[in-house]
Amino acid sequence: MRHLVACGRWHRVCRGIVCAAPGGPYTREQQWWIAVLAAGDGAVLAGLAAARAGGLRGTWRYDALDVLVPHDRRAADLLRRLPPGLPAVRVHRARHLSPADRRPGRPPRTSMARSLVDAAGWAGTDDEAQAIVAAGCQQRRTTPAELGAVLDRLPRARRRRLIRQTLHDVAGGAEALSEIDLVRLCRRHGLPVPEGQEHRRDADGRQRYLDAYWRRWRLHVEVDGAHHMDVRHWAADLRRQNRVWIEGDRILRFTAFDVRHRPVEVAAQLRAALTAAGWRP
Repeated sequence: MRHLVACGRWHRVCRGIVCAAPGGPYTREQQWWIAVLAAGDGAVLAGLAAARAGGLRGTWRYDALDVLVPHDRRAADLLRRLPPGLPAVRVHRARHLSPADRRPGRPPRTSMARSLVDAAGWAGTDDEAQAIVAAGCQQRRTTPAELGAVLDRLPRARRRRLIRQTLHDVAGGAEALSEIDLVRLCRRHGLPVPEGQEHRRDADGRQRYLDAYWRRWRLHVEVDGAHHMDVRHWAADLRRQNRVWIEGDRILRFTAFDVRHRPVEVAAQLRAALTAAGWRP
């Protein structure tokens, strides 16, 4: 090993860890391994890093690598130990880490449900925490029931109430953060709650997913994120909107920004559309 390091075929990451490759930028998987090995015996990858190792897709603001170690161990100070160029590694001591919350893997990590609950608790903002939980369910990486079981085992989990509320909205059909905001807007303004992620076949026989749908009043609402501004998405959205009108449904479209920052205006237009379709408070 000393010879391989000396001739440059391997390189030393830090005390006790050698990388079997020449020096250079570390891959994401190598970063995960370094974080777990540097944290010592019993450490497992956790939080958003563990969720990504399990297949979660998406981008979030923080790139720190979270690691869980047994509570009776002193958390290692990795800030000075690890070389520059690596993401920050945050070591947390876990009082509760049942076998159900562990997953064998390379490297060893927490289960997807436990990873998402921890990541939501460690997120910088409530919105980011909700987005992480919603993404895990939307991508079918876990279920609201599995996340609820983790919360039952962690009575002192951070943002426990917020995660419960988000799971309630997700179980009702809302999967994206913008759809969750729309459901809460309806409840807050005394409007009927829509059916989220409604599946329907259009005139061409294609399977369509509606962001929000009031079946009784045949009102369809789309909440557009930034990707809808792309020309290709925009053209496809217009064609789909035309088909909705042809089939006899009313359709309203809002940006995710309006749903979050102009709720009064959105609620007023929803109320007007529902009233025109026959709804009475």
